[in-house]
Amino acid sequence: MPDEEKDIDTVAPPPPDPAKSKKKTIILIVVLVIVGLALAAGISLFVVTKVMGDIPAGSEDEDSGPRYHDAGVFVKLGDPKEGILVNVGGPRSGKYLKASIIVEYNPGKKSVINEETHALQPDAEVKVNDVATQFLRSTSMEDFDADKQDEFKKQLKDALNAALGAGSVYDVYVTSFLLQ
Repeated sequence: MPDEEKDIDTVAPPPPDPAKSKKKTIILIVVLVIVGLALAAGISLFVVTKVMGDIPAGSEDEDSGPRYHDAGVFVKLGDPKEGILVNVGGPRSGKYLKASIIVEYNPGKKSVINEETHALQPDAEVKVNDVATQFLRSTSMEDFDADKQDEFKKQLKDALNAALGAGSVYDVYVTSFLLQ
């Protein structure tokens, strides 16, 4: 038995081969870099799909309307040269509003926009003029204040979308405004 112990104790493992250890280290580094890149790509993909995927194209956000949409069709309300002229503040107020209001319509709404001419469909034009006139006539004088212009445009857009169908109007632009 003492001879057996001696044989076991004297047998030492061979020293590690320096070329093999360098190869293992390089392989370990390459694997870690690949895993790191895959992890970074996965996180980036997750973040982009969360930010971009929460609002599908063409859907509306409550505050700002559609975030991403095709180029809209711009149509001026009222007379193409003069714009729209209405009395405001009630029939006895003697106040008149002359404004150039341009509405950006969703070109995908075939019931609103004619594909070939990029003009309003006749029934949609009647609805738009009626809603705009009623909206402007029923708006109080205080709501025409310059500080409230963004809210004014949002309310007009909402009124038009209610008449034409959700998503029909992208935005409302006021290019001139004369209240007398």
